[in-house]
Amino acid sequence: MDELIKSKMPEMSKGQKKISEFILTNYEKAAFMTAAELGREVGVSESTVVRYAALLGYKGYPEMQKEVEKMVQRKLHAIERVNIDNPDISRKDILNSVIMSDIEKLKLSLELIDVNIFNEAVESILNAETIYIVGLRNCLPLAQMLGFNLNMMFDNVKVITTTSSSEIFEQLMRISDKDVIIGISFPRYSMRTLKAIEFANDRNAKVIAITDSINSPMNLYSSCNLFARSELTSVMDSLTAPVSLINALIVALTIKNQDKVINTLDTLENIWNDYQVYGSDEINIFDDTTKVGMEELSDE
Repeated sequence: MDELIKSKMPEMSKGQKKISEFILTNYEKAAFMTAAELGREVGVSESTVVRYAALLGYKGYPEMQKEVEKMVQRKLHAIERVNIDNPDISRKDILNSVIMSDIEKLKLSLELIDVNIFNEAVESILNAETIYIVGLRNCLPLAQMLGFNLNMMFDNVKVITTTSSSEIFEQLMRISDKDVIIGISFPRYSMRTLKAIEFANDRNAKVIAITDSINSPMNLYSSCNLFARSELTSVMDSLTAPVSLINALIVALTIKNQDKVINTLDTLENIWNDYQVYGSDEINIFDDTTKVGMEELSDE
């Protein structure tokens, strides 16, 4: 459909070009909009949207909307996103292309995130009796990263790591309205993660979703949505923007909870020293020796 839109651009009015630009850059949002909603979004009338559909050769707006939905569905199938022979990307430009793509996703994510909602998420985490984190499949590393860092600040962090539906509910069965759950899911969305936050929502817990867009099913049960773009034209999605968003959460919580973080790190340093956690293999950049086991190797 994107090729059809681009081919018709010369024939379009200024308003119709606005519609084209919106669909091409926000097709996942456009797929769920009525003609009136799409018109309001781009600043044109509903009749302009209807005429736009006719210009593209569709019998009406509903038929065009179905094509936009197909664009979303195709995006979710990883096997159709593999584009090794893309003529626009030579092998020598892969590094540059991927990194520039990630930079663009970071910029888009910054535009998507509402600062007030971000601050609400921070306050909800600070005030929770227990903090639950759930992220499965490709989102498991994100959940573990967030959980590891929150454990430096709080005594009440539980990361749900099981993929068994029954065990997920067993680990969540004590969740209440005094708790918060952070659900992390990106396309393809995890049904188990979705069910977990639904369960938490039914028990009146505060639900924070870290996901990709307003059209994510995670938003059905979340009252606090933090968006980060994750798509990449490849077999795997980029998690650069989600990691950056989680980093921002961690930094904000650290600043709010600075004294406890310092005490925790001091305690950990003492434990590491007492039990030689790092002493047997550490590299000291301030001298010319390297410790290996109980031996010292000199550069001389």
